[in-house]
Amino acid sequence: MILGLVLAVAGGGGGYFAAQNGLIPGLGHEPVTEDPAKEMHVPDSLPDVAFLPMDPMVISIGEGAQRSHVRFAAQLEVPSAYQDEVGFLLPRVVNVLNSYLRALELKDFEAPAALPKLRGQMLRRVQLVVGEGRVNDILVMEFIVN
Repeated sequence: MILGLVLAVAGGGGGYFAAQNGLIPGLGHEPVTEDPAKEMHVPDSLPDVAFLPMDPMVISIGEGAQRSHVRFAAQLEVPSAYQDEVGFLLPRVVNVLNSYLRALELKDFEAPAALPKLRGQMLRRVQLVVGEGRVNDILVMEFIVN
């Protein structure tokens, strides 16, 4: 039994060594011959957009023993032509999102389809603040309820 254990360990170590050093064809580290970027599908024309990061927000919800916190971070997708204008209005955007999230209850965050619904509501409010056509989308980077 001990001899079987010793042979299994030796065989495993030898197999690992052979695979890592390329002694077994098709295993181990193969040299990269082509540029991996060529294999990725990149559209011929990318949309002319910019992404404006918003500072993460921590919002308290609930009362007493049921008090929880929501940590939220997002980026706004804006046409490049409006990047400076929307960047200037970013404090108002943070204000309206903070007010909206504070008005919600814990059950609003726990629903199965909460994130898409909240995202749509937040996008609409952002578009009202900055004006139509200036924000294409709100990309949620972090959404933690604890």
